[in-house]
Amino acid sequence: MTHWHEGPLAAFDTETTGVDVEEDRIVSAALVVQDTAGGRMRVTRWLVNPGVPVPVGATEIHGLTDDHLQRNGRWPAPVVEEIARALAEQCATGRPLVVMNAPFDLTLLDRELKRHRASSLAGYLENTPLRVLDPRVLDKHLDRYRKGRRTLTDLCAHYEVVLDGAHDAAADAAASLELVRAVGRRFSSRLERLSPSELHALQAVWHAAQARGLQAWFAKSGTPEAVDPAWPLRPELPAAA
Repeated sequence: MTHWHEGPLAAFDTETTGVDVEEDRIVSAALVVQDTAGGRMRVTRWLVNPGVPVPVGATEIHGLTDDHLQRNGRWPAPVVEEIARALAEQCATGRPLVVMNAPFDLTLLDRELKRHRASSLAGYLENTPLRVLDPRVLDKHLDRYRKGRRTLTDLCAHYEVVLDGAHDAAADAAASLELVRAVGRRFSSRLERLSPSELHALQAVWHAAQARGLQAWFAKSGTPEAVDPAWPLRPELPAAA
């Protein structure tokens, strides 16, 4: 019997102008598909001219400059639609979608669809079940008492997954996919009886609990930052009166 962590998976990642899902823009994205563990990865890449300046701090992370994006990037409207249709196609086949820190990438894509297509990610996924596997949520629940950071780089080092070219969307997506397989293998006794659909539902509960814990820690340390418990997609902010 092939367990879900050895079978077909897809992974999605973005590089952006910043970390605000409501205001920042996608500058590159990638979808990586693998039919079986160890099999060939099929990669689709998108490069976007966001139509707004890319902050220096963001360029220092992913290396994409205004000049490069203006010369080589495509306009956002057709790209975000292509991405949404590609994700919907993977979901329609029943392939779980790996997204590291899913509330960031999926929410930002949703807001880009609203901005450029007057649509939403839910609109493209209508009648198509979304089954997300988030290595950050999985690891934090399954190994909750381990100290240390849990960025993609940190998790790859911990699970001995190769991350070649961090902050490139395709490299990060491929590493996230392999990371989920590694988590699945390490905790197979706790995960193999669960289907991706069941794991999707459980991760929403686990992430909410993790968010409450982080919020309590922030409150205790006097940090005013708010932690959103929603997963894998944050709800839209209410319109200003």
